[in-house]
Amino acid sequence: MNLKYKVDDKPGFGALLLYGLQWLMICIPVVLTSTFIAPAGEVVFFTQKLFALSGIAIIVQVLVGHRLPLVAGPAAVLLMGVIAAASQGHPASTIYPSMIIGGAMVTILALVGAMKYIQRVFTPRIVAAIVLLISFTMAKPIVGLIFADKSHAGLALAATIVGVVVMAWANSIFKGIWKSTVVILAMILGSLSYYCLTEFPQQFMSDTVAPKLFLAEYNLDAGVIIAFLFCYIALLINQVGSVQALGEFVGAEGMVKRQKRGLLITGIMNMASGALGILGPVDYSLSPGVVASTSCASRYTMLPAALAMIVLALFPKAVAVLLTIPQPIMGIVLLFLMATQVAAGFEIIHSTKAVLSFKDGVVLGLPIMLTIILSFAPAEVMASVPSLLRPIVGNGFVMGIIIVLLLEHIFLKERGKK
Repeated sequence: MNLKYKVDDKPGFGALLLYGLQWLMICIPVVLTSTFIAPAGEVVFFTQKLFALSGIAIIVQVLVGHRLPLVAGPAAVLLMGVIAAASQGHPASTIYPSMIIGGAMVTILALVGAMKYIQRVFTPRIVAAIVLLISFTMAKPIVGLIFADKSHAGLALAATIVGVVVMAWANSIFKGIWKSTVVILAMILGSLSYYCLTEFPQQFMSDTVAPKLFLAEYNLDAGVIIAFLFCYIALLINQVGSVQALGEFVGAEGMVKRQKRGLLITGIMNMASGALGILGPVDYSLSPGVVASTSCASRYTMLPAALAMIVLALFPKAVAVLLTIPQPIMGIVLLFLMATQVAAGFEIIHSTKAVLSFKDGVVLGLPIMLTIILSFAPAEVMASVPSLLRPIVGNGFVMGIIIVLLLEHIFLKERGKK
């Protein structure tokens, strides 16, 4: 591909700011769509910490990590882990220490170069299944967000149907920098439209609990730790896939070293996020589309966006303004993003020919159906599961990964083939 700016090129000051603004318009929604899991009374400070850590992660990755223009933000797989654990009554003091352990695992695997062995286990079919499982596991929290306002449920339903169609249409016709603004425009225009049809908020959100930078208490639960280790396996695949996809797209050299450094930074940042009591970051796979639309692959264009995120984190009132986005609009945006995740899973299936027979389809279909059922299982059912296994069985995403691994490598393994 003919690029105006290659990975290590440094654009002029004006171009740097323009491209940086483009990346910022992508980074902001990535953070905001994860804020609904913030503890009550701490939403603003929780969001500030997310912006700051994501900005720091991007800067470190761009300068000394994988050194590619990749968006980093809260990992969806960890978001699902937190939702599952919290729904079972586990407090933050148990959930986030598990992230420290998961981040340490990623760091160690990067240091010893173990990824080349782990990747052999994850066939294209398993990778496709994990990508799809992420979307289907998010169905329940998305439903909760869209219909959070019971008094305007009909409006939320109509907005969902219209909103996702309009976003898909806009994503298909927008070109260049406008294509990367679909999500942020949907948040702004959707919020204004929703409030015009209901009522505008009388005041901005503010925290009612004294801000705490770090976790005040640490507890360990074996079941929660095991569940998060499976989440981090998926995070590993996401991280490696994002770096590899963009690296190949822009023709970057030394991909083995880039992968190792990128994983190492991701592991360290996830350890830090656990100590801060927030979601750990991962690199997103949407960058190739942005690079293709702008013909700019310069990693330095990420720096203005990252710095802006850190500066934004220093102003709670500015963060509070961003948090005025109604929950139904946030749910609609998440629905669209998860639909694009499903599309990515289908693309993997098509490009790798992961499904060529009925048995191949079963390997994908069973984990997906089990994930959906477990995600919507009544609390009474999960209460009957032994406490040690409850964080694992009650996490539909984790169970989906376990089942697809068992089907692919044991029960429905292709005999006579490596």
